[in-house]
Amino acid sequence: MARKSLQGLSGIAKTIADSGPRTSERKPNTSAPALGALQGSLSAIREIDPKLIDEWGPKDRLDGFTAVNSDEEGNGFEALKTSIDEGGQQVPILVRRSSIDGRYEVIYGRRRLKACRELGLKVRANVEDLDDASALLAKGLENAARRNLSFYEKARFAAVIQVAGHNTKTVRQVLSLSAPGLSHLTKVTENVPDDVGDAIGAAQKSGRPKWTALADAFIAKKVTASAAFSILSKLEPDLSSDDRLERLLAEIARRGARPKEGRAVTPAPGVTIKSSNSSITLAVKKTGKDAAFGAWLDRHLEDIITKSYEQFTAVNSLDETRGRSRKEDGE
Repeated sequence: MARKSLQGLSGIAKTIADSGPRTSERKPNTSAPALGALQGSLSAIREIDPKLIDEWGPKDRLDGFTAVNSDEEGNGFEALKTSIDEGGQQVPILVRRSSIDGRYEVIYGRRRLKACRELGLKVRANVEDLDDASALLAKGLENAARRNLSFYEKARFAAVIQVAGHNTKTVRQVLSLSAPGLSHLTKVTENVPDDVGDAIGAAQKSGRPKWTALADAFIAKKVTASAAFSILSKLEPDLSSDDRLERLLAEIARRGARPKEGRAVTPAPGVTIKSSNSSITLAVKKTGKDAAFGAWLDRHLEDIITKSYEQFTAVNSLDETRGRSRKEDGE
């Protein structure tokens, strides 16, 4: 099939068409649904049943696809859905033909597709024949034009692109990254477990310093995945993802604080507690004016420690209680 003229293409569609080759296996088929009346430019906007459109490639943002989203993200989808319901879909999505006859794959516009699907409407779409590299570039350009991905969204998107077999040059082109910039993203995804990141959310307002601090905490074994989940599970459910990340970092810092060598305190008359990096010792006088309290403490100290340990294990994970991570256990 001869390549169609680019005269009618504009914006991102033209950029993509100029940037990469067409796929040979995705030739237009005029017998496929929604193509019968077309016969025209590949850039024509079509109305397609959302049921005919499948997912493709890496998800480029976390909002709408993770359990935890900020208030702004959640309201954003509802506002989009209301806008489409009341005024129609103003901006088309981009799809390409699937290898399955009569079906399509969404390149970008998942939120618009989801909104139309929930509203029971056909979705307005541009159909382009794109190879994987050009499709990925289209996703990156679209997001740059509409809403910048958060640092963590970029990190996750970059990781999935690489897992899909694309080289770092492609990743950097798609997300407009320098080599050091990609290195920072990789540090986060290689050390912060994905399920922990999902539990935090996109954290739209949190940049590299906070996410790399969390990665450093995992590298230094100041926190484990189970410990992170334990901390996050106790937070208020309506906290934004940025606040969840902030609280997690604060709790890791608090738990990581260690007393200085030789530190000693006297919390009550005749009682001295000495702590070091390796042990805690308690000294209680049982003579003189403090003898009565010393004798009472001698009788009740075992019960006090037993109850304190029960309270500790009730709110902390088994890994923290034993003072080791699952990796150290060989799991």
